[in-house]
Amino acid sequence: MKKNSAYKHVLPFLVPTLVLALVLGIALLITPKAELHLALCQPHTTGLDTIIPIITNLVNWLPYLCVILLLFYRVGWATFLASNLLLSTVIVQPIKHIVSAPRPLTWFAENMPDISLPLVEGVRMNHWLSFPSGHTTTFFVLFFTLSIILCAENVTGKMILSFLCFLCASFGAYTRIYLSQHFALDIFAGILIAVFSTLSLYFFLVKKTKDTQFWGWNVQKLRK
Repeated sequence: MKKNSAYKHVLPFLVPTLVLALVLGIALLITPKAELHLALCQPHTTGLDTIIPIITNLVNWLPYLCVILLLFYRVGWATFLASNLLLSTVIVQPIKHIVSAPRPLTWFAENMPDISLPLVEGVRMNHWLSFPSGHTTTFFVLFFTLSIILCAENVTGKMILSFLCFLCASFGAYTRIYLSQHFALDIFAGILIAVFSTLSLYFFLVKKTKDTQFWGWNVQKLRK
């Protein structure tokens, strides 16, 4: 894998992601925590209240389904995604438990009890382990990985598909704010962890194994 082509596989998703992180970072610096959250989690509509819980729960099974499907294409890509999911989890979970930050519902109840957050009926609210957002990290890990695969395999319309991957990851992250499960800071940290995890594994795992025989195997070949 040539060095220049390797960067080309990464940039279509990475550039808009870094722009998003920059905008979010600036918003975090100039806007009070409560004010920013209230601005981002509203307004609620009946349609969004129906769709967003479904979208946010995709992270519970979609990444693992993608790993299984990739096993039928290339074991290398399936290994990349599975390793990325594992590494990002290993990073996120210890930080969550060390920081043990209150979720929006708990934070507002303690600091601004007069404010009632807009909640979605039927959604189980969490109270602690807010920072960073694990859902956000997983959404960005999944779609960043898929974007890299699309670019590396020279799929037609890869630039548009990569941007769609970015939009899907971003909307998945936003669902956590809409549902008041996370603050914007949690989302910001989740994005950075996903970028770090994906780039680390791509340049230190994928580039070293891409030209090996292992990479091209798939489940069907292994069965023969």
